[in-house]
Amino acid sequence: MHVLFSYGTLMDPAVQEGVFGAPIPTEPDALPGFEIGTVTITDPEVIALSGTATHLILRPGAPEAEVPGARLELDDAGLRAADEYEVDDYRRVEVTLSSGIRAWVYLAHEDAAVLEG
Repeated sequence: MHVLFSYGTLMDPAVQEGVFGAPIPTEPDALPGFEIGTVTITDPEVIALSGTATHLILRPGAPEAEVPGARLELDDAGLRAADEYEVDDYRRVEVTLSSGIRAWVYLAHEDAAVLEG
């Protein structure tokens, strides 16, 4: 199983239904050292599913910054479905949440590349 941290549309049960085929139980958590920005999505399928072209996106922030969200537990097929849903503006990387749990999260593509070296 995989842990995915969501801070945006993947916490919405309707989006989960469209992406995973059913709502996914979530557990509150947070991601330290990041802040929220926005990005305009142009993929018509993602816009139709989420109901908006403006999506949240993570960017590195001050060490004391913290982004609230939720953990989703996904199997391999669920993680692949999440990857397909997230557009090219995002890139999945592994992080440590405030709870100490390691999780995947989607960051701004260009910031993820910098963080990975």
